[in-house]
Amino acid sequence: MQGRTENDQRELQRVLAILRRRWWVIALVTVLVGGAAFAFSKVQRKQYTATASILFQSSQINQLAAGAQLATNAQAPLLMATDIQLLTQQSGLAAATAKAVGHGLTSGDVSRAVHISQRGQTYVAQVTAVTHSATQSAAIANAFVQQFLNLQNRQQRNAVRGAISLVNKQIASQSKQQAAGPNGQSLADRAESLRILSTLENANAQRLGFATPPSAPSSPKVTRNTALGLLLGLLLGLGLAFLVERLDRRMKTVDDLEKTYGLPLLAAVPYSRSYALGPQAELNGHHGEHEVFRMLRAYLRYFNIDRQVRTVLVVSGSPGDGKTTIARNLAQAAQEIGTRTLLLEADLRRPNLARYYGVDSEPGLSELLVGSVQPSEATRAIQIPVGVKGKRSEVTLHAMFGGHPPPNPAELLESHAMDRVLADAAEQYELVVIDSAPLSVVSDAVPLLNKVDGVVVVGQVGKNTRDSAAFLKDRLAGVNAPLLGVVANGVRPKGKEGYELGYGYSYYEAVAHTGESDGAEMRNGAEMRNGAEQSNRPEQSNGPEQGNGPEQSNGPEQSDGPEQSDGPEGPAQATRRTSIRLP
Repeated sequence: MQGRTENDQRELQRVLAILRRRWWVIALVTVLVGGAAFAFSKVQRKQYTATASILFQSSQINQLAAGAQLATNAQAPLLMATDIQLLTQQSGLAAATAKAVGHGLTSGDVSRAVHISQRGQTYVAQVTAVTHSATQSAAIANAFVQQFLNLQNRQQRNAVRGAISLVNKQIASQSKQQAAGPNGQSLADRAESLRILSTLENANAQRLGFATPPSAPSSPKVTRNTALGLLLGLLLGLGLAFLVERLDRRMKTVDDLEKTYGLPLLAAVPYSRSYALGPQAELNGHHGEHEVFRMLRAYLRYFNIDRQVRTVLVVSGSPGDGKTTIARNLAQAAQEIGTRTLLLEADLRRPNLARYYGVDSEPGLSELLVGSVQPSEATRAIQIPVGVKGKRSEVTLHAMFGGHPPPNPAELLESHAMDRVLADAAEQYELVVIDSAPLSVVSDAVPLLNKVDGVVVVGQVGKNTRDSAAFLKDRLAGVNAPLLGVVANGVRPKGKEGYELGYGYSYYEAVAHTGESDGAEMRNGAEMRNGAEQSNRPEQSNGPEQGNGPEQSNGPEQSDGPEQSDGPEGPAQATRRTSIRLP
């Protein structure tokens, strides 16, 4: 039951998220359809409706004139239908009405203007006239009723006179004995009834009400039409919004990334312009933007329980997903909390990490793989500013950039020389973060998938499509890559994800003001400096074949390993909240 409630809540959140994203489609369609209904109503000519009514009574004159039996109640609906049909199709009625009204009216105009209907189950017929003039509508309705009554009266008088003449002939042809009998008496009664009915006016129908000129047009109804247009536009807008959402193959939420890749969510990185700037600008950025990567590093440590995860390859499906930003910030965050880290750029086609730090890319990994330089020459020591609440310090991050773009990057990354580089780096560093080329564009990074301890997939929220994600997922599964999880990049503060990020930001600020973060980072800086001092001892050099650069100064026997990083990392993580979701 609880699982069903959670699914309902997720579905409701998904629907609300669609409405938030596509609100402009709904609003646009609603306004357009409502505006079209309003404009169409305003340009229509006004029409006025006037109604006169006729009450039909029993057709006794015609029945008596024909010598028929009087109609029963069961036959009344049939007779009323006959009267309505007579009123509708009476020959010469439209022409007589047009002549009576005048003003250039024709019988066709009257026929188009007049509509006959029965009022419910009564004996009342309504004559409705619709024209562009209120006065003319009333005149046509009244004239039509009057002409019908006049025509009915003439027909009834003619029928009565004919019936009286026929009855009189029958009476005259009888003998005295027949006249005294039942048949003679019946003919006499019939003749008397006909003489009485002949004196009545409108015996079968009479006017029940006159039509009056309407004070307001019956159409168009601008308010009603506009309201209906807005309602129709709203329904069409909702349908179009969900249709566009269904046709849109982009993954727009963190949940979409998680479900499509089928991997646990490692981190939800907020959208921030400071990531594209230099280290000093990142230092001045929002504290929560950096804490996400510290928590990402802490989460990766959980994988060390069953296996050693020292080399982590960061991959993405297409350019612009933020893969390089994630790799760089993960390496910096790991180094800040005391984990000896190497940032390795394996995107040999378009190396750009060096530009971010303002240094030359050469010599780098490509020169090392072809044997033209030693590891110490290809490795750089980058000073990263850290600090919170006005307290600044620096840590040293070791980085190996891509170097000069080679003509055969895939062959170099698949070579045994690359195996030796990764093995040496895993021995010298606690964490090696590797940036790679987009997997859906080139295959350069494919050989590295089975050379590393873990693979982190980066997806750009609102940019990557499900098709590209499915392609990348199949490609990773085809080589049995050691997948760790997915990182959602570019999460904007809206909806469910926005609530988590926003809460985390405010919490980070509170922690920063209490000095907890300052203390953790200052301890990190102190431990880094202590590690650097230890690395200067001569007996710790690994010899020329390992290189004399700073990254080789701390061999595995000198590294404090988890003991150094657990100190500052533990308290800081225990008091901070982020949008990382544990499986």
